[in-house]
Amino acid sequence: MDQFIVKPLFGDGPVHWYTPTNATLWLMLAVAAVGLVMVIGTSRRAVVPGRSQSIAEVLYGFVHDMVEDVTGHAGIKYFPYVLTLFMFVFFANVLGLIPMSFSPTSQIATTVTLALLVFFGVTLIGLARKGVGFLSMFWVSSAPLALRPILAIIEVISYFIRPVSHSVRLAGAMLAGHAVLKVFAGFAAATVVAPLAFAGMVGIYALELLVAAVQAYVFTILTCVYLKDAVGDAHH
Repeated sequence: MDQFIVKPLFGDGPVHWYTPTNATLWLMLAVAAVGLVMVIGTSRRAVVPGRSQSIAEVLYGFVHDMVEDVTGHAGIKYFPYVLTLFMFVFFANVLGLIPMSFSPTSQIATTVTLALLVFFGVTLIGLARKGVGFLSMFWVSSAPLALRPILAIIEVISYFIRPVSHSVRLAGAMLAGHAVLKVFAGFAAATVVAPLAFAGMVGIYALELLVAAVQAYVFTILTCVYLKDAVGDAHH
C-alpha cells in the first residue's frame, strides 16, 4: 500500500505540517488543472467555442443546473463554491489515476477537510438566513407529538454524522479502486495469468475513470442537498 503513504518531496525526514509532500504536490496539481480548464481554457471566448471552451461550458452548465434543481433559486448565489468543489474533487480523482501519481482524495484528511468546510458553511448560512428558525429542521411537526422528541434526537445525530459519511464515501471509493488496481498489477507480473490480469487492469481502470466522475458528482450533489436545508424551507 505504498501508493497511499504521504512522503516528503525532498529527503526522507519526518513529515511535519509545513513539509512539502507528495500529497501537497498533487493537491496543487489538481488546483492547477482546474485553473487551466476554467481560466485559461475560456480566456479566448468565442461564439463558436473551441474544445477547451466547450469542456468548460459543459462542466459549468452541468453544475449550475444541479445547484438550481436541488437548492432552487435561493441557492444559486453559492454556485461558484459548489462548482469549485466539484472541479477540484473531479480533477483530484482523475489525476490520481495517472501511473506513479498520488491520489489526494484517497486520504481521509483531504476529504474530511472538504466535508467539514461544507458542514460548517451550510450551518453558518442556515443560521445567518433563518436564525433560530434553522433549528426547526430537527423538529418533524408532521409526526405524532409523542414521537417528535425521539425523531429530533435522530435528526440531530444524523446532521452531525454528515461530515463523516460525506468524507468516508469519497475516500473509501478512491482507496478501494486504487487497491484493486494494485492487486491486478501484482498478478500481471506472473507469467501464467499475465494476459488475464492485464485485461482486468484495463477494465478496472475504465471503471475507475467512471468512479472518479461519479464520486465527484455524489460529493457535489450531497453538498447541494445539505445546502438546501440552509436556504430552503424546513421539512414539516
